Amino acid sequence: MKDFLLLFFNVLLTVIGQILFKHGMNVVGRINSVREAFPKLIHAFLNPYILSGIAIYGFTTLVWLVILSRVKLSIAYPMLSAGYVLSILFSWMLFKEAIPKARIIGAIIICIGVYLVAQGE
Repeated sequence: MKDFLLLFFNVLLTVIGQILFKHGMNVVGRINSVREAFPKLIHAFLNPYILSGIAIYGFTTLVWLVILSRVKLSIAYPMLSAGYVLSILFSWMLFKEAIPKARIIGAIIICIGVYLVAQGE
């Protein structure tokens, strides 16, 4: 049970990192061309939200290494797909993104798959 809590913690932190990336890029603005990509990306890497997301990703990498020392890769890696479900939920809640029915059905299918993978142990 501790291993699955550790996995969930890792997934949750990864999604939080993505939320920080998205918020940071909302501040930086849309990149519309290759020509404006470099200056915008420099601006992005100076954004505190982007930097926080990078820091969280670094930390989740360390947590992932702990997980891999304890859980079979064939169990651990598919569990990361729970992040897709959480990212849909948080995108809807925080960024007011529209979530089409097909995406909701896909998220349900992912949840079923995660459940089936977890039953393998």
